[in-house]
Amino acid sequence: MPSQDILINWSPQETRVAVVENGAVQELHIERTLERGMVGNVYLGKVVRVLPGMQSAFVDIGLDRAAFLHVADLHPGGHVPKADKGVDVPLVPIERQVFEGQTLTVQVIKDAIGTKGARLSMQVSIAGRMLVFLPHDDHIGISQKIGSQELREQLRARMTVLAGADLQNSGGGFILRTNAEEASDAELADDIAYLRRTWALIRSRAHSLPPGTLLHQDLTLAQRVLRDMAVDATQTIRIDSHLQCDALKAFGDTYTPDTVAKLDLYRGERPIFDLFGIEEELARALARRVDLKSGGYVIVDQTEALTTIDVNTGGYVGVRSFDDTIFKTNLEAAQTIARQLRLRNVLRALNPDESGCLIWLIWSVPARRPRASSNTPRRAPDRERSPSRPRCE
Repeated sequence: MPSQDILINWSPQETRVAVVENGAVQELHIERTLERGMVGNVYLGKVVRVLPGMQSAFVDIGLDRAAFLHVADLHPGGHVPKADKGVDVPLVPIERQVFEGQTLTVQVIKDAIGTKGARLSMQVSIAGRMLVFLPHDDHIGISQKIGSQELREQLRARMTVLAGADLQNSGGGFILRTNAEEASDAELADDIAYLRRTWALIRSRAHSLPPGTLLHQDLTLAQRVLRDMAVDATQTIRIDSHLQCDALKAFGDTYTPDTVAKLDLYRGERPIFDLFGIEEELARALARRVDLKSGGYVIVDQTEALTTIDVNTGGYVGVRSFDDTIFKTNLEAAQTIARQLRLRNVLRALNPDESGCLIWLIWSVPARRPRASSNTPRRAPDRERSPSRPRCE
């Protein structure tokens, strides 16, 4: 794995993170303070109205509008409970489960839109680096992206041992994320400990604070650097804010102790992104036209539904033959495309349920060479982090 440095540019308005590998920017993440969503936040709510006709309730979680809780979201995972013979059991009416004035620990699963309040669930899930913790569940789930049945069973057996007796005593279940596929027992154990400490803090706050209180907020971008982005190949994590550096050290000491030693406060007068040439490189890298060293270029067009990438030889005329010129252009473009997918966060759009990515290489690559070019772009996209709540079995 190439050596990696992570640069964090912090201001009260936004946080920017650049992941640099071998001197080149590979990823850029931006989080604006005023645009942070509420999905994943855990609140201590108070039921203000129960609507039997809609099988739902309105819950005050301290926001301008009351949030919405459906009866299906009172059950683990929103699933209908099963009888012993596998027959669906009718949901217990919501008016028999909650009442006005009752306090509930709830999690936002959909942000408020327009005049509609946020949607809530009582099935809390907390994302870690490699695991998702389900405090109200008692099973081990595996991400569907881990396809090998043998590996799935091995991971499930390891997690059952690591989770210990708490798993059988309703101490919470876990979902293994895709990046847990090659995790060691020590890494999984650290994630288990982090998630259980987080849940213990949520429960403690729920017993001591009034309704309408935010009990847990999803990590900030800077904190997610320590939890999700820092890997063994990470050499340094430089941040240009003394206040945030101290806050990250305190967070790391508690939850990710292995990353604290990599934190480094940048004390220079010039902006950290300027010093390392990030601004200029990003301006070039995120332009519609991305030039190749050979003289060719790649055109990237992004829309809401589709991203298209077109490869052109441009000023590169080659030396030996037409086929050789095309092959070399495509091979160089494949490396650039892999980087572009990460920089522009296009990989998430490759989910067929959302959007798509269409890549046009130059036609007429010789039959004897396709494997070289087709394997090249796979290495960089494979490092993309998986979503925090994967589909599982």
